[in-house]
Amino acid sequence: MTVERVVVSDGAAGPYGVAVGADGGVWFTLVHAGEIGRLAADGTVTRHPLDSPDCGPAVIAAGPDGALWFTRMRDHRIGRITVDGEAVSFTLPTADCGPYGLAAGPDGALWFTGMNADLIGRITVDGEVTEYPLPVAGGFPSMITAGPDGALWFTLNQGNAIGRITVDGETALYPLPTEGAAPVGITAGPDGALWFVEIGAGQVGRITVDGEVTEFPLPDREARPHAVTAGPDGRLWFTEWAAGRIGSLTPDGAYSGYELDGGEGGAAAEPHGIAVTPDGTVHVALELGAIARLVG
Repeated sequence: MTVERVVVSDGAAGPYGVAVGADGGVWFTLVHAGEIGRLAADGTVTRHPLDSPDCGPAVIAAGPDGALWFTRMRDHRIGRITVDGEAVSFTLPTADCGPYGLAAGPDGALWFTGMNADLIGRITVDGEVTEYPLPVAGGFPSMITAGPDGALWFTLNQGNAIGRITVDGETALYPLPTEGAAPVGITAGPDGALWFVEIGAGQVGRITVDGEVTEFPLPDREARPHAVTAGPDGRLWFTEWAAGRIGSLTPDGAYSGYELDGGEGGAAAEPHGIAVTPDGTVHVALELGAIARLVG
């Protein structure tokens, strides 16, 4: 497979989150510039400035309404942008909650994590917000995803656990076997389980809906895996932030890695968010100012 790189900004803007929109475009956040961008299949880049350059747009996800939704972690709001570039944002009840992870739920709403406030939130497409406090302090809830069981699953980066919350707000926590694993990214896998990455341990983890955890050490334990998603090829794809690499794992644990050209060595690329288009092309946001595409 071949890694291509499309420049979408300068390094100061900071491409961070990435998602595939209902319009077929690849949408991304520019965390330091306060903008949302779109990359078309032909390489055309469109950028949409938000109402505050300091809002810190982080994770972005396709919503059930055809728009893109994103967290604004620095001004503690949830944003929405249509495929035509019209953006609005919604205030959250808990001040300074630090919204970060975001995913569409099975109930037609968006669910998000409040890193600073130990909560999981739900926002309807009309902007109505409900917040659910977690039964742990200082857990630092990070990424969140819809599970195959009709619940939402999330990582507790400092709590060293995986959490589950039903659409009615009932929570359960599952501690991880490896101390200091510090999980971040999480996704529903092709095998009916949830898969996550442990940035502190250099491992990829799998948890069944019954809470059984299996961990797969990466060849490079210092790679600091950050985000993960499932591809149509049945593999799990993830970013190795410290190594400047795209990694993949089959459900039985077979690993492959693809080096990124960061211009000053692969690690300079700083890969963060990752998404896969329906044709299997892997897209990764590189904080140096590009979107990498893994093709072939």
